Amino acid sequence: MFREMRRKSQQLSPEECAQILRQGTSGVLALAGDEGWPYAVPLSYVYDGQTVYFHSAKTGHKIDAVAREPRASFCVIAQDDVLPEKFTTAYRSVIVFGRVRVLEKEEEKRAAVEKLALRYAPNVPEADREAEIDRFWPGLCMLALEPEQITGKEGLELTQLRGSAQ
Repeated sequence: MFREMRRKSQQLSPEECAQILRQGTSGVLALAGDEGWPYAVPLSYVYDGQTVYFHSAKTGHKIDAVAREPRASFCVIAQDDVLPEKFTTAYRSVIVFGRVRVLEKEEEKRAAVEKLALRYAPNVPEADREAEIDRFWPGLCMLALEPEQITGKEGLELTQLRGSAQ
């Protein structure tokens, strides 16, 4: 169903992919947009080890695209160091393929937004995070990307560095 990575020597392990998803702060969600045009939107997110969650308004291009076609990909770039002398970059990235769904159950939506709030404001008192969630709750939509495949890749320079360190 999904393509195998062509350069397997540069493929990251599932554990490395999960680490990148846990540590990343933003990524790009790619959807089938209006009239078949690709629609890729940068988003903050939280990954709980099983699901990627995003917040959204209840209406708009993203919600329309998800309603029309839930299949999506989400890319997180963990490293992107330009190496001009080698005409390349030292990069590490992950792509999640799956289906996006709108969280309809209030308790599921609340649990997801609380994970997101904790991810981005861990030092803010819980009562303040809850108050902020309550302030935006009426217009808030939460989306869940259920992974069907997660792949990660690093640039050849990083793969070679790792190989020489072993």
